Amino acid sequence: MTTHHRAEPARGEGPRRRRQIFDATLEALARDGFESMTIEGIAEKSGVNKTTIYRWWPSKSALLGAALIDAPLLDLPMPDTGHLRGDLEHLVDGLVRLLTTQPSGAVAQSVLGAAVGDPGLATYIQGFFADRLAREQVVIDRAVARGELPPDTDTMTLMDLLAGAVWLRAVFRRLPLDDDFARRTVSTVLDGVRPS
Repeated sequence: MTTHHRAEPARGEGPRRRRQIFDATLEALARDGFESMTIEGIAEKSGVNKTTIYRWWPSKSALLGAALIDAPLLDLPMPDTGHLRGDLEHLVDGLVRLLTTQPSGAVAQSVLGAAVGDPGLATYIQGFFADRLAREQVVIDRAVARGELPPDTDTMTLMDLLAGAVWLRAVFRRLPLDDDFARRTVSTVLDGVRPS
């Protein structure tokens, strides 16, 4: 049996109070966790009828997926410092702030835990990361155009190495990240660990 999912509304479409719905969704996620958050609670907090929410997002997973992509809370502005190293350091610093300040840190960590335990949500999380990678591609394209990277640079691997370092240190190891963390991490990824 095939399940047909309603198409997600494009940005700008959907309920007039979309921002309040998404904010209430992320707040519920950070406070209650994915398993305990409910569409009813989100509707009450956002002041929107739950039938309106279900009309646009047929499940809690779909709503959270849309909220993540659209959320200013988890947005990382794409820097343009004029050189790759500076851009990547800004991106790493931004991710450090996102994961170590609240409420963004609680939301990001709750999303990770929820995606591991819910295959339906994992699909929406993949959409979030695809959107993020598409935004980051601009940084890499500029670096290729300036001759700082080869045209066949694997953007996903490069970004995964940088983001993985932040997630492991900040979230899993629970160790502090000093002011020089971004510079050292970017240097290790771009230059390697061999003596120069």
